[in-house]
Amino acid sequence: MLCGGKKSYFAAAVCIITLTSALTVSYLRLQKLSHQPKVIQEGSTCRGKIANSTITPLKDKKTFIISPYFDDRESKVTRVIGIVHHEDVKQLYCWFCCEPHGKIYVSNAQIDVHSDRFGFPYGAADIVCLEPENCDPTHVSIHQSAHGNIDQLPKFEIKNRKVEPFSVDFTVCISTMFGNYNNVLQFIQSMEMYKILGAQKVVIYKNNCSQLMEKVLKFYIEEGTVEIIPWPINSHLRVSSKWHFSMDAKDIGYYGQITALNDCIYRNMQRSKFVVLNDADEIILPLKHPNWKTMMSSLQEKNPGTGIFLFENRIFPETVSTHMFNISAWNAVPGVNILQHIHREPDRKDVINPSKMIVDPQKVIQTSVHSVLRAYGNSVNVPMDVALIYHCREPLQRDLPRESLIRDTTLWRYNLSLVMSVNKVLSQTL
Repeated sequence: MLCGGKKSYFAAAVCIITLTSALTVSYLRLQKLSHQPKVIQEGSTCRGKIANSTITPLKDKKTFIISPYFDDRESKVTRVIGIVHHEDVKQLYCWFCCEPHGKIYVSNAQIDVHSDRFGFPYGAADIVCLEPENCDPTHVSIHQSAHGNIDQLPKFEIKNRKVEPFSVDFTVCISTMFGNYNNVLQFIQSMEMYKILGAQKVVIYKNNCSQLMEKVLKFYIEEGTVEIIPWPINSHLRVSSKWHFSMDAKDIGYYGQITALNDCIYRNMQRSKFVVLNDADEIILPLKHPNWKTMMSSLQEKNPGTGIFLFENRIFPETVSTHMFNISAWNAVPGVNILQHIHREPDRKDVINPSKMIVDPQKVIQTSVHSVLRAYGNSVNVPMDVALIYHCREPLQRDLPRESLIRDTTLWRYNLSLVMSVNKVLSQTL
């Protein structure tokens, strides 16, 4: 044998590589076997209370279940979007009850805490379990143990089990609405711009907002544009309105924004061709095309196999305005009038501009706020002459004189449609 033959560096290296490979293969085989579903009970009736909250804590109070999704892109698994303590949650199990024979299977879960935790102890996590081979379970329970009584566990509906044709082309995911949000005028303008550009659905993870904003949301819900996902995360964790732990030492950052974004992608994976990830004060604004559909057709044609399109942020400071579009009916509405803010800050060569995204949700595995963490296929940075993010907010370069700003009236291309649409909404809500 090679390992017992002539002692040479080459023979030793080959021996080590061979042994390492054998051990690795054995370890992976054992790992796969340990995650296979096992029958622990037969002849049962699938009972248990169905969880109907957006955020459901487990008994350990360190694991929070958002929603499970069927995912067969690599193997037949249930992928549960959740929030966990990155150190304290070591082991979880998926409990499947298979009808009609009533077999209860338990799978050892793989807990994948997303890398973008930004120092906070709690973060978004994928809790992934192999499903039983001869069963398409409709519900799953998550437990810290492989033993117990399934009837005592909350059970969650597994979404995305049924493949259907896309019902919409573009869904906008906005997360998270908090802080008694009251920027009503800008919100309505953004919503109407999304619709003009091609969005048919806007999903909002709402923690809280003002009473006036509630009236506006009610209008859009009844119109069929908005879907509200209740997001009472502060009932379970100490939440920060900052993005990094060093700024505000709480349990989780920015009201669990990253978890909400991941849930929104999976929630819309089977019903929307594209998902747009941006905030309510941001609009992905095409420069060469009239709308998102023609823009994305062109981008996909030029970038085959790409599922992630990143657009560069540009700040249009709300402190610098023009006298144009000073519409008297809008002056009584709280919030910013974006049509009056058409000066943008110049690019800073030493600063990275954060991106927001339009993605093919079926190619996303995990996302962060400004980039996708894991995906199938490529990502591409969309050139600034194709589109940019119109982001009207407080200035980042506060000391710049007005003449140093860049006048950009791209938004005014849509002014006629936008003014009419906003007036219609205001007449029916205020």
